[in-house]
Amino acid sequence: MNVDIEDLRTFVDVADAGGVSAAARRLGVSKSIVSRRLFKLEAELGVQLLLRTTRGAALTEAGVTFREHAARIGAELETARETILPTGALRGRLRVAMPLSFGPTHFAPALVDLSKRHPELQVHAAYSDRFVDLIAEGFDCAVRVGYLAESSLIAKRIGPITGRLVASPDYIKTHGAPETLEELAAHHALMQGTETWKLTDGDKIISFQPQGQFKADNGTALTVAAVAGLGIGYLPDCLTHDHVASGRLVPILPNHPPPTAAAYVIRPPGQHPARKVRILTDMLIEHFRANPELWGRDV
Repeated sequence: MNVDIEDLRTFVDVADAGGVSAAARRLGVSKSIVSRRLFKLEAELGVQLLLRTTRGAALTEAGVTFREHAARIGAELETARETILPTGALRGRLRVAMPLSFGPTHFAPALVDLSKRHPELQVHAAYSDRFVDLIAEGFDCAVRVGYLAESSLIAKRIGPITGRLVASPDYIKTHGAPETLEELAAHHALMQGTETWKLTDGDKIISFQPQGQFKADNGTALTVAAVAGLGIGYLPDCLTHDHVASGRLVPILPNHPPPTAAAYVIRPPGQHPARKVRILTDMLIEHFRANPELWGRDV
């Protein structure tokens, strides 16, 4: 039997993505190439692994069994390559999920630097503020910010995320600036949904239920709304730093900032992270340390 490792990896991608089209987008190749690799693999094995449907592809019973072996073979080959070349150039593909709110502006430079240092590595970044299923969608890792929910995923903290309440001078001129948490309740809040704001009061953390008419599921959009004078934003410093420095935004209730959150690199369960994930993690940690005005300082 002469099975090509690239055919194995393509099969795993099709199985995880749920179809040839989705896998082709994930791999960055044409559907015909994906189909050809699958045909070769099934011909070599002498068994059907996938049932093609109008909605995509479903694994046969043999495909379910073989997918676990194929994924393990690919992971073990990657580990073996890293073991014998621990200081060599990175190769293969890195799929990473990044937040849309400030991933393209604040995290993308680290990916660009990674690609420059390792030109043989294929870097595929997906930017979205939705929750990404790393295993089902075939990501090597993701960057997540805020407070992590319990899960089987492994998290490595890469730096702090500090934030503040802000409003534009025009908003303050029209509506005034709240001086207490009680006064904040009467103001227009810029919100992502029906969230609760966490604010500090000395050593205590206060839960505040904001009210407002303008909502967006993206921090960058809320920052634009705050600059335009639509209300008070509850935003990370990395989005508001330049606007505060220029006077386009003014800090509100500086004695009651949000508690410091954090950013993490998340990866699927496993004893050892892939070297490409370790290197990206180290580069992001260095990025946070080099830019405390955006992220805050660890204490």
